[in-house]
Amino acid sequence: MSALAVNLAGFGLIGLIVWWFWLSQPRARQVTEDAIDILVDNGTYSPSVIEVPPGRKVRLRFLRKDASPCAEKVIFDGLGISADLPLDEVTELEIEVAEPGEYPFTCQMQMYRGTLIVN
Repeated sequence: MSALAVNLAGFGLIGLIVWWFWLSQPRARQVTEDAIDILVDNGTYSPSVIEVPPGRKVRLRFLRKDASPCAEKVIFDGLGISADLPLDEVTELEIEVAEPGEYPFTCQMQMYRGTLIVN
């Protein structure tokens, strides 16, 4: 009986891992105000998916709490925008995108990932 319980627990854990890493999708944060705060910590941008309407200026305020050198910069490669992110300071970027689409933003090593969705 205990072998069955261990196997069921193992399959349950495998299912949780598959869902967490491959099946779950972060919810997009729709911008309803002129600025949105993004926390850079523990290897992530939070929120990592931001949705804005086309042609609207939005101010992204990045607060870097992660001391990792990878978190020192944010790059919007498709928009030609980048900024240095000093530790424990807010860095503001004002972005206006006219063309609908998805615009990824990353650190310089592309380990921290986020997406700006314009629709």
